[in-house]
Amino acid sequence: MEWKRDWGLTGRVWLTMFLLFILYLVFMTVLLAFGAGLWLIVLLAVGMAMVQYFFSDKLVLWSTGARILEADEYPELQRSVEKLCKEADLPLPKIAIMQSPVPNAFATGRSPKHAVVACTDSIMRLLNKDELEAVLAHELSHVKNRDILTMTMASFVAMIASMIMQSFFFSAILGGRNREGGGTIIVWIVSIVVYAVSTLLILALSRYREFAADRGSAYITRNPKALMSALNKISGRMDAVPPQAKAKIEAANAFFIIPALSGNTIMELFSTHPPLEKRLAALEMVDAEIRGY
Repeated sequence: MEWKRDWGLTGRVWLTMFLLFILYLVFMTVLLAFGAGLWLIVLLAVGMAMVQYFFSDKLVLWSTGARILEADEYPELQRSVEKLCKEADLPLPKIAIMQSPVPNAFATGRSPKHAVVACTDSIMRLLNKDELEAVLAHELSHVKNRDILTMTMASFVAMIASMIMQSFFFSAILGGRNREGGGTIIVWIVSIVVYAVSTLLILALSRYREFAADRGSAYITRNPKALMSALNKISGRMDAVPPQAKAKIEAANAFFIIPALSGNTIMELFSTHPPLEKRLAALEMVDAEIRGY
């Protein structure tokens, strides 16, 4: 079945990116107006973005304890990924496994040619074959949509604001006539506002990309009901997982198909994922679309 774009969802993604760009321009204007050492800030932020872009796969694998599979390990899993890649017209990614009681999966990598798709051993026990393939197709959709690149670009302005806001020596990068006046305080306050607004926009963008990946899974597998069933099972099982097990991998929640919230974090208030009910409702609509209702 032909991969179809949801133009409403695409429009919201582009609107969010446009708002982030406007926020970036306003922020740069304020920094220049108050004598900020702009080039140093930008160079530091670019350096962080480059590390995130080129080494995100290694960093995520390291933080989650996932390991790349050898050619003879988990043959059924590897066959499923290979089949789905053919359906999605993607090169075969590296496949990794996590030993964790948290049933989950994620994808990372800067491009389809440098992608990694990973899942936990517990999710393989929890889901049947169709459900697991639907989850893997969701992760491959992130790869096809180049979400790592999108989120790296989107987080650029937030990184600049965060560096100014948090740096103990932030006044050292503010030059000129304002060093002893109110310019430093104004830039610091503006940085806090920009960081807060950009973070909210990035979270909205992250939620949109989850909807897009759900939709992509439905088209790759032609079976939206399988993903709906998988999401319900994963969400239901998540409540029974000990908080300490979820806390170990909580830092990588933005990559997971369903976040592993430990119950003691602010991430529950500012989620990177849409509510389960909205995801299921969107998949119902895709199912009706595929079936021609």
